[in-house]
Amino acid sequence: MLKIDTLSIRQGDRLALSRALTLIETNTSESHNLQSALFPFTGHAHLIGITGAPGTGKSTLVNQLAKTFRTSNFENPAPKVAIIAVDPSSPFTGGALLGDRVRMGDLSGDKGIFIRSMASRGALGGLAHRTAAFVTLLDAAGFDLILIETVGAGQAEVDIANLAHTVLVVEAPG
Repeated sequence: MLKIDTLSIRQGDRLALSRALTLIETNTSESHNLQSALFPFTGHAHLIGITGAPGTGKSTLVNQLAKTFRTSNFENPAPKVAIIAVDPSSPFTGGALLGDRVRMGDLSGDKGIFIRSMASRGALGGLAHRTAAFVTLLDAAGFDLILIETVGAGQAEVDIANLAHTVLVVEAPG
């Protein structure tokens, strides 16, 4: 069983954070203990949800928002930004299709940005079952802004409104 150091997560160790997020996806008792240990260090990040129908430009907007937050001189130092991209599940592996993450490739060189895709795995509402748990870890890891991109959403996929502080709805032109 993988032992993850909560201090490493809180100090922003990317490897520890990645391993912890993978552990959270498994939803084991160890993952519950990890969330409980990190919960007292949460409540500082601002959560921004981005939702809308498939193909409306959610990933493009997330990409531009992250770049703007990191490069604008409105805050010194620039805020640390985490992105959770909820993708449709692969019919073959059950994992995330990673389409959203591919469109955010120009963010990869910025050490102040952390991107994680997660598969919806059939969850309704536009989010994956473990999205809120991901937010807990990213908040405890010291990210100032957490951008949560929902899987392509329609009229019934509104779970992001219960999770995020700010929700942006992207609509297609016309």
